Amino acid sequence: MLNLHQLRCFYEVAKNLNFSRAADNLFISQPAVSAQIKLFEESFNLKVFSRVKGEIHLTEEGEKIFTYASRIFELERQLENKINGIHKFKKISLRIGTTKTYARFLMPIILKPFLDAFPEVTIDLDEGSSLNISNSLINFRNSLTIISKVEENSDLIFRPLMFEKVVLIASPTHPLSKKTGILLKEIENWPIIMKESGSGTYKIVMKSISKNGLNLNIFAKTSNMDFIKEHVKNGQIISFVVKASVKKEIDEGSLIVIPIKNHKFLLDIYIVYLRNYELPQASKIFLEHIDEYIQPWLEDNSIVDPNVKTVFHSI
Repeated sequence: MLNLHQLRCFYEVAKNLNFSRAADNLFISQPAVSAQIKLFEESFNLKVFSRVKGEIHLTEEGEKIFTYASRIFELERQLENKINGIHKFKKISLRIGTTKTYARFLMPIILKPFLDAFPEVTIDLDEGSSLNISNSLINFRNSLTIISKVEENSDLIFRPLMFEKVVLIASPTHPLSKKTGILLKEIENWPIIMKESGSGTYKIVMKSISKNGLNLNIFAKTSNMDFIKEHVKNGQIISFVVKASVKKEIDEGSLIVIPIKNHKFLLDIYIVYLRNYELPQASKIFLEHIDEYIQPWLEDNSIVDPNVKTVFHSI
């Protein structure tokens, strides 16, 4: 018989890929979580987790179980809301996911006017790569996401929100900085840091690289913007990033944008949610608020980059 306590322990570890965080969420000790996972595995004679270089990963069986467990606990959440009468908007949290870059530079712009209008709402903000956050909808970890489209998924609805400009950055002392513009093939000669493989930035840049038959000298792939900025500032390394994420450094002069002739990288940003799924009330109101208030708010506060057409489509 399925033990729901063991399943909940499995679900929390699988969701976070971290035993300590799961223990904190469950308000029990880490050894207790480990013991429940061991009992769960023994009950069904299978392994749900593996360790590779100290990192926890779901096995193939674990991934299948996690999909069903996510549905079970999402239904539990909905049932608890019904029982406790949490249908009143002031008691509902908005569970929304986005990338680490957008969490820092885009979400404050979008969430500020929303929270000004609905100060009683609690925002539960999740961060990861566009691919990981997209998958968080399938696992019911988030109700809405604001991401770029890394891959097609018929289970998801992608509503266009806006465009972001992706630019090539370098140190002011980099040899390429002396040029008013470069050909795309010139970046082959320099070490480059790329955003992680699951990011929209990586996808659109590599599409152009592949189309032009080029080979990049990739120094590293990372989701850590501070890592990218510091290495680009202090050396001969270049990188492609969303322009808004380095606006401060560009204004200070510690980083510069190197124009690429005949190439413009525009990253489409979407609001994404599950198809055939009734969104929570907070998510519905957030979508309505985006459509009605966010575009005028951006224009009034001069947030829109005049060099990039920012378009908000009807939700």
